[in-house]
Amino acid sequence: VSDLRPSALPGSLDVSHSMFDLRSPPHRFMKRYDSVSSVPSSTSSRKDSQGSNRSLDTITLSGDERDFGRLNVKLCYVSSVEQIWITVLHCKDLTWPSSCGENPRICVKGILTLPKPVHFKSSAKEGSNDIEFMETFVFAIKLQSLQAVRLVFKIQTQTPRKKTIGECSLALRELSSQESNHWLDISPPSK
Repeated sequence: VSDLRPSALPGSLDVSHSMFDLRSPPHRFMKRYDSVSSVPSSTSSRKDSQGSNRSLDTITLSGDERDFGRLNVKLCYVSSVEQIWITVLHCKDLTWPSSCGENPRICVKGILTLPKPVHFKSSAKEGSNDIEFMETFVFAIKLQSLQAVRLVFKIQTQTPRKKTIGECSLALRELSSQESNHWLDISPPSK
């Protein structure tokens, strides 16, 4: 863990190794998240034209209709020390190709699309359709630099082999010291 006091910040982008687990004692800028607000999960059955229920597993969905899940993140910009705080909270209703196996190890890779991109990655968790990450990443970057870029998330399997199974992104135009909560729809990885 890096020393985050202003005197220790050289103003570079090298703070990418500052990672915190929210289960540790609260930091003065960090809140503890014991629970995450629930979001209705997708319906597991639908009626066909005759009115009988069929499992979604038996309905073939095209790429645009298939639900890949959602990623929950929180963002905050601490202007006094010019730091962006990115908290990867939760992956909900996550699906992955059968070629990845039943329980692949899954992580979230983040990229700040600056001219010199900044990369970070969560720890890998056992695959399920509801994965809790609760990890915060802190970078010292000027607000003006961030407001023109996107924050891209790639959902990746680590085992049996490294593979991107979905992605999502958001613009950072409206960063503020007020923490914002985002649920992002995960879509198929771009080719």
